[in-house]
Amino acid sequence: MITITRAPPYLTVQNGGRKHSRSFGVPRGGAMDLFAIRAANALVGNSLDAAALEWALGGGTVRFDRDCVFAIGGAMARATISGRVVAPCTTTYARAGDEFTVEQITSGRFLYLACDGGIDVPVILGSRSTYLPGRFGGYQGRSLRSEDSVASGPPPGARPAEGFHSAADLMPRYDSAIVHITPTSQTDLFDESAWRTLTESDYRVSTASDRTGYKLDGPALRNSLGALPSEASCPGAIQIPGDGRPIALMADAPTVGGYPKIAVISEADLPILAQRRPGETIRFQLITIEQSQRALRRRASDMHTISQLASRSSLA
Repeated sequence: MITITRAPPYLTVQNGGRKHSRSFGVPRGGAMDLFAIRAANALVGNSLDAAALEWALGGGTVRFDRDCVFAIGGAMARATISGRVVAPCTTTYARAGDEFTVEQITSGRFLYLACDGGIDVPVILGSRSTYLPGRFGGYQGRSLRSEDSVASGPPPGARPAEGFHSAADLMPRYDSAIVHITPTSQTDLFDESAWRTLTESDYRVSTASDRTGYKLDGPALRNSLGALPSEASCPGAIQIPGDGRPIALMADAPTVGGYPKIAVISEADLPILAQRRPGETIRFQLITIEQSQRALRRRASDMHTISQLASRSSLA
């Protein structure tokens, strides 16, 4: 069991989300930073889709009630385990009764805590992820609170070596302000000046941003038709509502929407946007669909390398 002794402002159970429920109107959901949660799982020997804790907004403390191996990734944080500093993207051993504390998230937005065996909560629609608007999944369909306890699954057969660290060059460039985009079928609804504005301007993540979408403050964009009949949408789509301020759809994005979509964010760069805090800036850069696909394949290759190296460390 893992017991929440001092809950942070936001703490939920997440994994890769619901991949086959969009036809029922259920968003993909899952971790905001899919690369970070998968990397943390790989480090501790879990399957990449194992459930872990998604932590944001502030400090808190959890207690491990059994011996385990854990790793943190995504946002950077000042963190300790019973007084010892915990390094990011590094396997760390905990004894039963040890307390893991995040004092402060210093950069980034979403921190992931994975323990060997994963978080064992019920599977609903093929996923253990929490969907807060629907009040289902994860732990009772809600954020974790102080004194809540969640079970962990049985540890993998081979125990990862303590102190194994994932190389920085295998991780996304979270310090980059560049987010790559590709055109959509509705690109022609926007004139050349709108595209220049989108790709030559800095946009700030608004405080009106959450797991559904990040509203972006910056120059307004106009389209030639206004609202459209509702149609399928997806995480990464950049919608332009009536006020012209772009909205980048995120993990809990609705399955349909009627705002025109000027572009879609490369899936490889969604972790970079997900980790931007309100007030931080981004700049969009246009690439081809082929370039976006190559970037995603590189992400998959990097994840495979992390998994392979972690597996070899457990045999050392």
